[in-house]
Amino acid sequence: MHVLGVELAPLHVPLERRLQTLAVLFHVSTFLFMGLSSTFLLFMLLFTPLGWLSLLYAVWYVYDWDRSSRGGRRSQWVRQLTLWRWLRDYFPVRLVKTAELDPRYKYILGAHPHGIMGIGFLCSFVTESLDFSKVFPGIQLHLLSLKLLHQLPLYREYVMSLGVCDVSKESIDYLMKQGPGTAIAIVVGGAKEVFDAQPGNTNLVLKNRKGFVKMAIQHGAHLVPTFAFGENDIYRLVFNSQPGSWARRIQRLFQVKSGYAPVLFTGRGVFNYTFGILPHRRPITVVVGSPIPTVQNDHPSQEEIDITHRRYLDELRMLFDTHKHLYGHVEDKLEFIE
Repeated sequence: MHVLGVELAPLHVPLERRLQTLAVLFHVSTFLFMGLSSTFLLFMLLFTPLGWLSLLYAVWYVYDWDRSSRGGRRSQWVRQLTLWRWLRDYFPVRLVKTAELDPRYKYILGAHPHGIMGIGFLCSFVTESLDFSKVFPGIQLHLLSLKLLHQLPLYREYVMSLGVCDVSKESIDYLMKQGPGTAIAIVVGGAKEVFDAQPGNTNLVLKNRKGFVKMAIQHGAHLVPTFAFGENDIYRLVFNSQPGSWARRIQRLFQVKSGYAPVLFTGRGVFNYTFGILPHRRPITVVVGSPIPTVQNDHPSQEEIDITHRRYLDELRMLFDTHKHLYGHVEDKLEFIE
């Protein structure tokens, strides 16, 4: 049914689909609003008889300040909530393994692309909705995210319970020193890739990003390319600034200063399919490639880093070209920018 150009959702929807929509609404709302709303809530509590709770949390916050750089506070109970399986089935999201990850080694997974919210990697690497621990037995994986997210009161507790740590050098060093079977996933393109998170776009900010390669060599960790097909298809940018334009320069300046990419996007709503903050139901398939071995070297030369980086790009391109025809991206070409 259409009203004034808006396609309305039907009144009679199976309970299963309603639960899926509810799970996605929870995640999106948390992603967009929980950080600021929780800070506001703690501030307002100061002016009530419950103000002591805010003061108590402030003491805890200072004491626990660097927890996200020391392995976080992972909770298997939170990672295994049924909520995440509803979210998985909304799109749906799939996890495809192309090679084994031997638990005798350490790994750094490159996660591409960032998309608007990284839904594919949330399901695959952050929750157990796709049974990562069973697909890759003996591997304990932590997704690394922007450190600023771990500085937001209460929200930091939520993301750490999912096993997410910050992406600082201290955090990577700490996790890699936990020994064999440890793996970290880094969304290498970061917030810069959000500016190109349009359907059909496969540009990756990766050409000059070599820090993760250097860290892998220093810790003797194997590099693993991964790609989430369909990640850029679930939202549409309302205002798509072109590279080099004044609008893009302003967006980049804000992103550099704050860590966030200032973009306007739209998907669908809870009761309509035309616009809103919910993503569209589009299939997402996260494909995990083969490990690229490295030889541990505490002080790798630039040449060694460059050679390993080029091999990583070649393996990622091969992974993309091998699987793109299976997931509706036959005409797409992977491009490495910046």
